[in-house]
Amino acid sequence: MDQVESPHAVVPLEAGAGPENPPCPACGEPLFGWIGQKRGMDGPVRRCESCGLGVVGEPGGAEEALRELDALRDGEEIRIENRAGFACSLGGAGWSGLQPNARYLFTTEAVRRLVARRDQVVKSARWQPLAGLAATWQTLLNSVTFGRNAALGALRGAPAVPAKEPWQRRIDNLAGIVLAIPALLIAIPVELAAGLVRRGAVVSVRVELF
Repeated sequence: MDQVESPHAVVPLEAGAGPENPPCPACGEPLFGWIGQKRGMDGPVRRCESCGLGVVGEPGGAEEALRELDALRDGEEIRIENRAGFACSLGGAGWSGLQPNARYLFTTEAVRRLVARRDQVVKSARWQPLAGLAATWQTLLNSVTFGRNAALGALRGAPAVPAKEPWQRRIDNLAGIVLAIPALLIAIPVELAAGLVRRGAVVSVRVELF
């Protein structure tokens, strides 16, 4: 995977139907965003302004998005990194939810519309405060490092995108040590506020048949 140190979007896409604005797999509304590759991603990132679904690269159909959603299932719940969360808005290209090989970036509303296609409803959506705090903390660290998600990769085995050059990785290791506590002190109030307004970084969704 080609490593890019910062997003290099070059042409904005206008909202509306067209070859550059394919339909959202969840709700059918046009996807739009920026032509260009964000750091560590496999292709351009588009978003749906209706349901909030993010798509990396060329979108597939609803069936493909549902398969990726099901891969996030943990028992009876599906845990998503919330694209509508404060952490995503704060982090941009450094958001911890932009994981390697991810194709779809979910919101609770996108999940609701996707599962409705197979006669399911969202029974509940619960904020996960500890997981959300970790995601927001990592997002803040990503803003000052060349790589992405190194701390969560080391602590929890989460997918990480290391910096390309050895000297960059050394700087990232130092930054992770020096800035870990300051970043945590910022992440705590940010994620608490996000949880209060239903924009936490990590959400567990429970679905059931109609």
